[in-house]
Amino acid sequence: MAKRSARVKSRQNNNEMESHPNVRALFPDNVGRWSPLDPDGRDAARDQSYVRHVRPKSENQQRLLAALSEKNLVVATGPAGTGKTFLAIAKAVEALEAGRVARILLSRPAVEAGEKLGFLPGDLEDKLAPYLRPLYDALADRLGGKRLRAFLAEGAIEIAPVAYMRGRTLNNAFIVIDEAQNCTFGQLKMLLTRLGWHSVMVLTGDPDQTDLLPGFSGFRDIAERLKRVPSIEVVELGDADIVRHPLVAEMLQVL
Repeated sequence: MAKRSARVKSRQNNNEMESHPNVRALFPDNVGRWSPLDPDGRDAARDQSYVRHVRPKSENQQRLLAALSEKNLVVATGPAGTGKTFLAIAKAVEALEAGRVARILLSRPAVEAGEKLGFLPGDLEDKLAPYLRPLYDALADRLGGKRLRAFLAEGAIEIAPVAYMRGRTLNNAFIVIDEAQNCTFGQLKMLLTRLGWHSVMVLTGDPDQTDLLPGFSGFRDIAERLKRVPSIEVVELGDADIVRHPLVAEMLQVL
């Protein structure tokens, strides 16, 4: 009798999980390392729900989108949830699909948020995947999983850590430097000088949420200096531009 009730309960749980697909992410069918190129990964559900059109939610977001269309170098600063990375990637995908650039290059520093995870197992891609996952998420939201895998496989979209950017000249590309507040002044100077012909570069970050030791981040200094250059746009977003849960804006006012 107990075995029968256990089987009934198991079937009920499975039915509930099927009726709520978001719950299935908590109970993966196969345990393994996440890979952005895995066609059978849990992100496959995004193929049916990717974002086709992106519209600004505030005046500053509209200003950011306009700057990304008109300028070759844009700096976007602001608190978490203001859409800096998402809007930058949306414009990058738009430029790639329109043929204005030949590729997209996304980069961010591999800096841990206050915790030391030690040595990660696997090859280089496995080690970098946890740090670069937010970029894959934003791309999947914009393109869908199948198209993202196709672009990554053919090299039209490249995601690289900051450490491997020195010495490169990035022509005919849309470059997004995410989490720039976790870069030193020297790193940001190196990244800015990678800009090549027919390219657009955008730096995004929150100067108030750096994971570096105090005084090591160069993002705020870089943004202030670049304001003096007329051909460069520095867009400062604020609490009113946050598009996440309303509590995020309320928390940032007191934290």
